[in-house]
Amino acid sequence: MTTANDPWGRVDADGTVYVRTADGERVIGSWAAGSPEEALAFFHRKFDALDTEVALIEQRMSATEIAPAQAQATVQRLLRTVADANCIGDLDSLRVRLEALTTAVDARREEVKAAREHARSEARGVKERIVEEAEHIAAEATHWKASGERMAELLEEWKAAPHADRAVEAVLWKRLSAARNAFTKRRKAYFASLEAEREGVRVRKEKLVEEAEALAGSTDWGPTTSAYRELMRQWKDAGRAGRDAEAELWKRFRDAQDKFFAARTEVFAAKESELRSHAGVKEQLLAEAQGLLPVTDLRAARSALRSIQERWEQAGSVPREMREQLESGLRRVEDAVRKAEDTQWRRSNPEALARAEGTVNQLRAAITSLEAQLARARDRGDASGARKAEEALAARRSWLEEAERTLAEFSG
Repeated sequence: MTTANDPWGRVDADGTVYVRTADGERVIGSWAAGSPEEALAFFHRKFDALDTEVALIEQRMSATEIAPAQAQATVQRLLRTVADANCIGDLDSLRVRLEALTTAVDARREEVKAAREHARSEARGVKERIVEEAEHIAAEATHWKASGERMAELLEEWKAAPHADRAVEAVLWKRLSAARNAFTKRRKAYFASLEAEREGVRVRKEKLVEEAEALAGSTDWGPTTSAYRELMRQWKDAGRAGRDAEAELWKRFRDAQDKFFAARTEVFAAKESELRSHAGVKEQLLAEAQGLLPVTDLRAARSALRSIQERWEQAGSVPREMREQLESGLRRVEDAVRKAEDTQWRRSNPEALARAEGTVNQLRAAITSLEAQLARARDRGDASGARKAEEALAARRSWLEEAERTLAEFSG
């Protein structure tokens, strides 16, 4: 067999195949099946396959498609393979490339570690926020439906959130569970107390309903109306029972009131009709009384008025809104008859007549004296005296007119 040489290896005359590296030559096999050139080509192909593997891991590292641990395992395997590779090619170059990949894997591992720590830190922040909100709800929430829905949403947010450090997450999960349990406990306690309160309200309203039903048949209209008003006030102050109990009790309470007020309305309607019939009678009596005016025959007028007053009292009550109009109309007739009586009395009283005549005479004499006094003051040119005399005359003349009217009534 002849020999064959290559920059990276050779085949000697006995068929032994060598590869050249920085550490020297190394036997990688023997070749007896063909020419030395064929041997070199065969072992080059084996190198090319190994070079392809190295290029593939370089590509995967460049595209960040591989985890650092997997990349490191692949690089270490290839380093061992290159160290003992039975192929001809630049093995030193492959080793250098793989060692460079080892450095890149270490850097990638640090990047992944930093990214993982950052993600865990962010996850911790997210879950701490979830826990803090849950604890706030557990401690202070009173809108139970909305708060319960939010607590369920927080649990789903926890499940969807990325994982934090295991020890930190365990502590946070314990706090979240405690918050959920505390909220559930508070909510149960609230609804238990609410149920007890509603039961107390139901008992109070049951008593109010019984009182209302006991009054439904009463005909003592005024006091019973006041009693129902007080029962309604107590009903409003009592609070609310459960929905079904509240509706059933309110129906009974309302039915009792309706029964009483319907009966009262019926009675009052009949009473109103009766009062209006009384008013009709009194309107006729008032017209009869007004027919006595003006009074010309006092005795006949007084007798007729007495008869009217007696029938007026017998007629009974009238509606409140008509009472004042009717009463004031009759009072005006009564006042006119009374005034006629007073006038007749004054006319028939000798002493009163004498006093009226004496007053007129005194005023006439005073006026005559003041007229003379006024004349003298004017003659003297006494303006002040004249003014005083005029003022006194004006007053006496006014009094005289009134006195003469009074005297005329007696003489009339």
